[in-house]
Amino acid sequence: MKSSRWLIGMLLIAGLALAGCRATEEMAVDEEGGPAKVEHLDGAEPTRVTLTEEASKRLDVQTGTVRDMEVDGKTRRVIPYAAVLYDTEGNTWTYTCPEARVFVRHRIVVDYIDGELAILSEGPPPGTAVVIVGAEELYGSELEFEEE
Repeated sequence: MKSSRWLIGMLLIAGLALAGCRATEEMAVDEEGGPAKVEHLDGAEPTRVTLTEEASKRLDVQTGTVRDMEVDGKTRRVIPYAAVLYDTEGNTWTYTCPEARVFVRHRIVVDYIDGELAILSEGPPPGTAVVIVGAEELYGSELEFEEE
């Protein structure tokens, strides 16, 4: 009886492992079809990334909002610190989301970080949606496009 349970358990595990491999292969095929369209606007900057519906679901991009708030007695423009992206040269960026599945990289100037907030001296206007989860993947899709 114990050996039957053991055998059934092993078959179940093997089946799950094979199913996992199949899903990975299907995802790789989907990615070859082009999960993102990258466009350079006005020369080199800014860059717009448009995701396919499937890529958007996989990345589960999440956004926060640019807002003006009082910091140390002054009205300052702030974004969630999670929305700040650093490139390899130390420049700071954020991705705005002007419409569903469309993301535009926007240069920002961070004055300082205060906990979970980045206080900006330059950035998008209040009310703008900024990416707080998924920005690294969006930037990676830009870099992949540039290398081709």
